[in-house]
Amino acid sequence: MMTEIDEFNQYQKSSKTGKQHNVLPIWGNEQTMNLNPLILANIQGSSYFKVHLFKLKTYHEVVDEIYYQVKHLEPWERGSRKTSGQTGMCGGVRGVGAGGIVSTAFCLLYKLYTLRLTRKQVNGLLQHTDSPYIRALGFMYIRYTQPPADLFDWYVDYFEDEEEVDPRAGGGASTTIGALVRQMLVKLDWFSTLFPRIPVPIQKQIEQKLAEHNRSIAPTKPAPAARASSYNPGRMESDRRDHDDRDRRDYDDRDRRDYDDRDRRDYADRNGGDRYSKDRSKREDRERDRDRERRDRRDRRRSRSRDRPRHRDRSRERRHR
Repeated sequence: MMTEIDEFNQYQKSSKTGKQHNVLPIWGNEQTMNLNPLILANIQGSSYFKVHLFKLKTYHEVVDEIYYQVKHLEPWERGSRKTSGQTGMCGGVRGVGAGGIVSTAFCLLYKLYTLRLTRKQVNGLLQHTDSPYIRALGFMYIRYTQPPADLFDWYVDYFEDEEEVDPRAGGGASTTIGALVRQMLVKLDWFSTLFPRIPVPIQKQIEQKLAEHNRSIAPTKPAPAARASSYNPGRMESDRRDHDDRDRRDYDDRDRRDYDDRDRRDYADRNGGDRYSKDRSKREDRERDRDRERRDRRDRRRSRSRDRPRHRDRSRERRHR
């Protein structure tokens, strides 16, 4: 069994060979493409791979098939794989579990592997403009087949790529190509399977380079806090004006009348007070007349009630005799 140092040295050697040539080196198990054995068995046993994809002989035919058929990047079709009740080596966490319907994405990924893509063809996948899933399968092809020491150089130019892609079967996990390739560098888990393991020394180098890259682009990127912040002096001023307008509209009618009365009194004082005093005396006279009429009606009702004769109920008197 190779030690960690032996693996690291082998990665370093493989990164020097074929790097500048069109022929790509293949890292790891050349028969399985480093795929999970259960996924590979389902790919090789599926009628889609054995019948339909067998007819596709060229790189461009496979790319067209990806464009029309791939809608997500999971290894299994939605709802086709059951892992409940399985533990240990058969648990879904380790990428081994009950089989299901293998996805077209992984069938086509393995079909690309059977073509033994060149460097130029892989770059053609990464830079394809027709579908983000074509690009995503290119990044997955690199992650499964290329030496870990080369992964950062393959991915670094795409860290800030903003094209959106949804890797989840059924949707609901939309992300960007940039976030996708960063995840491939720092995480082994890929839904219900695992990517090939990266040796610890190389993983530390990748994390170091990734941190340096983030620091180098930080001054050029817009600050997320500024975008998320709701502080806007111009907007606050307009909101304050709107609030004042609402206050004026919502003024109580009685307060508005009192305010108008004060204005009339002030105006009258400034202009001699004759017209205002006359209007006021007329209102007071009318109020006194109304009060007098109400008192008179009340007094008449009371006097009628006192003068009304009281009649006894004779039938009741007979009854009591």
